[in-house]
Amino acid sequence: MAGPLQGVRVIDLTVAVLGPVATQILGDLGAEVIKIEEPAGEMMRQIGPMRHPDMAAYFLNINRNKKSVVLDLKKPAAQAALLRLAATADVLVHNMRPGAAERCGIAYPEVARANPRIVYAWASGYRPNSASRDRAAFDDVIQGESGFAALNEDGDGNPRYAPMVICDKISGYVLASMVGMALYAREKTGRGQEVHVPMFDTMAAFNLVDHLWHGVFGEPEKGLGYPRMLTPHRKPYATTDGHLCLLATTDRQWRNLFGALGFRELADDPRFDTIEHRTQNIGELYTWLAGVMKTRSTAEWKARLDAADVPNGGVNDLMGVVRDPYLKEVGFFQEIDHPTEGRLTTMPFPVAFSDTRLDQNLPPARLGEHTEEILGELGYSAAEIAAIAGCSDAAIKFVEDALGGVDQIVRTVAAAIKAEPRGIGVGRVEGDIAALARVVTAQPPDDHGHIALASTEEIPAGQLAVVARHGVCRMSLAKRHRHCSG
Repeated sequence: MAGPLQGVRVIDLTVAVLGPVATQILGDLGAEVIKIEEPAGEMMRQIGPMRHPDMAAYFLNINRNKKSVVLDLKKPAAQAALLRLAATADVLVHNMRPGAAERCGIAYPEVARANPRIVYAWASGYRPNSASRDRAAFDDVIQGESGFAALNEDGDGNPRYAPMVICDKISGYVLASMVGMALYAREKTGRGQEVHVPMFDTMAAFNLVDHLWHGVFGEPEKGLGYPRMLTPHRKPYATTDGHLCLLATTDRQWRNLFGALGFRELADDPRFDTIEHRTQNIGELYTWLAGVMKTRSTAEWKARLDAADVPNGGVNDLMGVVRDPYLKEVGFFQEIDHPTEGRLTTMPFPVAFSDTRLDQNLPPARLGEHTEEILGELGYSAAEIAAIAGCSDAAIKFVEDALGGVDQIVRTVAAAIKAEPRGIGVGRVEGDIAALARVVTAQPPDDHGHIALASTEEIPAGQLAVVARHGVCRMSLAKRHRHCSG
């Protein structure tokens, strides 16, 4: 069995990070994930280094094991196509604000009418029954509102963001988990349901696990925050040649730590002999520990702490993580060959299943790569696909009657390229449609990954819609207003 979610079909309407992280997990676990994108593609396709247009590193990192379908959801026909697709699915996931989903005709009531068994899972900043239901909420906003930025203050007491989209990623993991719970419930009841993950609530709960403190008893005025977590002395310890992280929590671990440091008698010191006493004197204890750690090298301390079974580890920068010997030993990083992007390094899902092994490994899809395949399965013709994928009226006309034949199509594509200084990227054309190999020059792509089109050879009739969409529609729609965006 190829993953515990084999046989589950997921319609993925997500953008940015939270949603794509969630749906990538579902894909990694064996689900068929169909990513729906607007004709211009979602913004993550442009963030980070890239070899070819629309295939940036950040996008590649959170969109494996997905198929890509282009739908212009501003059009009623595309909304109808999405509902037809939803009728074949087990799960629909999005991270729009509720008002945007309603404008696009894909709120839960509409989708549930098309498929009562569907799990309709979505995330937004705030609960939909609150006054904040349609407020915009990105990761930085939630870091601030949830208390995270204040907890992460700098040395001068200024709030500070984490150097990553931590709220997006945590909420994404929660969203993926809740999809699994809802699917399990459906196995018992036969019914689908709506699942909503509010980012603010999710992160407030996450942060207050440690820090509600006296608030647990309804007395927050007596103090909030776990002192051991908040002391400025809780940080990696400087050694003679670097830094070392260590943590002892139980009485046994502290006794072992004091022995490894050469101060075994401190295990009976009334300031440090119990968890309660250590918590009360945590600043003094950590200050003393920092002074002792400065007396030996990192390697010396690691040897002593390992021998005493005290949890410890070095401090890796990003390059250190990439080169970490443990990650190398377990094969954490894997290389794949992408059809257009060449050799890529990826991080497979780290959880192991003894029976339902995870062996699905689809490379990140080019924009619209599977549009014809998926919509064709639903019974749409080439002309209908061109229309609901976002083609202009002129392009649809070309598809319907091939005005002037193939040469006319190619000339139109060439005109669109001329109007678009960057041209058409390989990821949009060459790798997306094998038939177009017969209408490109024999020259390789330029340094920017673009190719020129010739007009001397035949394009198969079934590819006319594809050519029109890629050559005309995608570029013309790139600047249109996106009223369905979250």
